[in-house]
Amino acid sequence: MDSTSALRPPHQVDVPSTALFTDHYELTMIQAALRAGTAHRRSVFEAFTRRLPEGRRYGVVAGTGRVLEAIENFRFEPAMLEFLRERRVVDDRTVDWLADYRFRGDVHGYPEGEVYFPGSPVLRVEGGFAECVLLETVVLSVLNHDSAVAAAASRMSSAAGGRPLIEMGARRTHELAAVAASRAAYVGGFDSTSDLAAGYRWGIPTVGTSAHAFTLLHDNETDAFRAQVDSLGAGTTLLVDTYDVTEAVRIAVETAGPELGAVRIDSGDLLLVAHRVRRQLDELGAHDTRIVVTSDLDEYAIASLAAAPVDAYGVGTQLVTGSGHPTCSMVYKLVARATGDAPDAPLPPVAKRSSGGKTSIGGAKWAARRPDASGVPEAEVVGTGEVPAELADHLMQVELVRGGEVVGREPLTAARERHLRSRERLPLSAAQLSRGEAVLPTEYLTDRG
Repeated sequence: MDSTSALRPPHQVDVPSTALFTDHYELTMIQAALRAGTAHRRSVFEAFTRRLPEGRRYGVVAGTGRVLEAIENFRFEPAMLEFLRERRVVDDRTVDWLADYRFRGDVHGYPEGEVYFPGSPVLRVEGGFAECVLLETVVLSVLNHDSAVAAAASRMSSAAGGRPLIEMGARRTHELAAVAASRAAYVGGFDSTSDLAAGYRWGIPTVGTSAHAFTLLHDNETDAFRAQVDSLGAGTTLLVDTYDVTEAVRIAVETAGPELGAVRIDSGDLLLVAHRVRRQLDELGAHDTRIVVTSDLDEYAIASLAAAPVDAYGVGTQLVTGSGHPTCSMVYKLVARATGDAPDAPLPPVAKRSSGGKTSIGGAKWAARRPDASGVPEAEVVGTGEVPAELADHLMQVELVRGGEVVGREPLTAARERHLRSRERLPLSAAQLSRGEAVLPTEYLTDRG
């Protein structure tokens, strides 16, 4: 697939207000808390997942950069406030409070691209109850979607064994979700995207050449291939499965010469066809012509092609839908709250107690990844209170927002590189696609004092 843009800094985009990307009950809770005098009590919320999707060995934190944007742009515009008044969602006192809303608290979390496990405190949000609870829905919306896509992308990237991966799922999901999915896929190890909005917004390399419609437009494949080569050069990628693959490959090399950049196969028994096409290309002298395969691939299909002469993969539907797991089921729970309004009021832990696997562990938590004697991680340690000295150099959370100001912004490439390093450090079983438990167990150290 031909590249039409190199990696470059993202363009500045005006992000609309995120204030209504929330649930009705967040605002009614604030109204009641304002009336009760508890709205400004110092509170700690945490985003985490109780379990990984079935069969997954690790999760991938993605969307952190978008969460920071969402926090910055959480502002109630006049028309939004009027909507709340007209619909009587909340009373006038609450609307007036919302008019001045700005998040002025602190946020810590796992850096984007890092892996996580059940119970990992992926994000910790601290501030007044009202200002923190308002962020719940938008934070979970971003993290659940982006982390699900990034986890699927990571599994596909691992299965690809270093071969390039192209994200091609824009037409398989909502148009705005497609841009977020491209970003998450890049974090998870993909190399490029077909989505121009993702390239413009996030600086991700974009690629593409032609679809079957272009071949069908012309009277024959020779005319179609000639038009494409004349326009894009001999290094282009020609789609060879519109009619007969063998004949199309012959025409492609005849048209572009042995310098033909690549051929793309989008249907059939990809393993068998790839071998036949590679043999034919070599016989025609096109030894350096690459083979790109597409067609509803997932991590299992990519793994099955490991021994095939395939040079790159294009993935769409399965990627942008999380390859069977479109959410990672993160939750956002209050884990500690002050006993009063004084700045130095005690901050005791609180937690939901219920049956059905929804019990939470209270207290503001730290997390560390304990290595074994060889330096390979052996456990995700989650605790409250003082951090043991032996874990102090292995803490996972970083500062993202301080006093309402974003301090953890970074280039998207940093998140992608971090993920590849983090995945590389995991035990070898992390790369297995067979069903199994999380590759690291989660251990809890709670402060009993």
